Amino acid sequence: MGELKVGYWAGQEQYDPNTLINYAKLAEVVGFDIVITSDHFHPWRDSNAFNFSPHSGFPWIWLAAAASKTNVSELGTAVTTPGYRYHPAIVAQAFATLDYLYPGRISITVGAGHRMNETPLGYNWPNFQEKVDRLKESILIIKELWKGKYVNFKGKYFTIKQAKLYTIPKKNIPLYVATSNSKVAAIAGELCDGILTNPRGLDKYVNLINSMKSSAEKVGRNPEKLDISLEFKVSYDLDYDTAFKSATYWAPAAIPRDKRDLISTPKELEKNITDSEIEKIRTSWLITSDVDEIIKKIGEFLKMGFNRVYIHSASPDEKKFLRMLGRDILPWMREIYDDVAP
Repeated sequence: MGELKVGYWAGQEQYDPNTLINYAKLAEVVGFDIVITSDHFHPWRDSNAFNFSPHSGFPWIWLAAAASKTNVSELGTAVTTPGYRYHPAIVAQAFATLDYLYPGRISITVGAGHRMNETPLGYNWPNFQEKVDRLKESILIIKELWKGKYVNFKGKYFTIKQAKLYTIPKKNIPLYVATSNSKVAAIAGELCDGILTNPRGLDKYVNLINSMKSSAEKVGRNPEKLDISLEFKVSYDLDYDTAFKSATYWAPAAIPRDKRDLISTPKELEKNITDSEIEKIRTSWLITSDVDEIIKKIGEFLKMGFNRVYIHSASPDEKKFLRMLGRDILPWMREIYDDVAP
């Protein structure tokens, strides 16, 4: 089990880029180790809702700006989707350059993606197996190009001919896979540095981790060196109803994937929000007015074996929430981690 790392989730769909820079700087001041940012072309909403207005800044540019204004140990994306609007070779080049500029501070989390980010740019949205195959080919290409040698690759979906990066990473770039699917978790075990999941995937947690570790062992890797990361979704306010309303900004993300994969625009996503999605926010996010509830929930995560926790807040007052985390939560997490982690 790796050391505990606590990350701040900077939601590009939730705030404008300048505001996010300010929150990243505050996150560093209060004690976060990591700043993780989302990677979308479209946000989840088309219109303003509650305390937020939809944005969708380009995260790779934002990471460079954030890195220049902070000294946190790590910055990265969650989740970048290679294979469609981002060719895997371009992903490799971009993150190699980021690490060249900020050595040892850059990471990337990849995943199978969302229709709404790809089909508006003219791509057909494939079935699940094709998404998985494209993801694996992309990871192989990225890792090979980071070595700085000429790469030839002939896959089902990608062909690379004598491609070489001339600006390569100065340090190893941790590469994670986001998923709630055991088949994708196996790719993480075989090729990557760990896995990222979220509370909606916790019912599958044991199968995910077993799949990742088993896959690592089959190729001679030490599964205990793989990181297990969680996106912890929380909305905090002294008034519960205010915290809950703020969290429902994210209701479009709770639309079931089979339905969501038929939708391409944020406007259409909003139209498909039902009572079911609102209730899913209530159950999958921690909506609270009690700091002790946050402490209890994080303690449960640490006992499960997560060693990287990214706190994604929909709190109506983000500055207040970050200061509370720095005062009451982060010191406690580090103090008890060695005692509760399996």
